[in-house]
Amino acid sequence: MNEIIFLVEDAVEGGYLAKALSQPIFTEAETMDQLKENIRESVRCHYEDNNTPPIIRLHYVKDELISL
Repeated sequence: MNEIIFLVEDAVEGGYLAKALSQPIFTEAETMDQLKENIRESVRCHYEDNNTPPIIRLHYVKDELISL
C-alpha cells in the first residue's frame, strides 16, 4: 500500500475528526496541526510491523449551508 486516505471533517463540538477510509483508524484534535500529528501517530501505531504507507492523504470535507 502506497498511501492511506483520511476523511477529515469539522467536529460538531469544535476541532476536527479524521477517519481512515481503508483501515479502522480514527482520531481527533482541536487544531489542524494537532490533527496531523495525531494521524501520523495513529498510523504508526496501526502498522507496527514497519509496513506503514509512505503517504498520508487528507480529504477535508466541509459542509456549508447558504440560504436563498
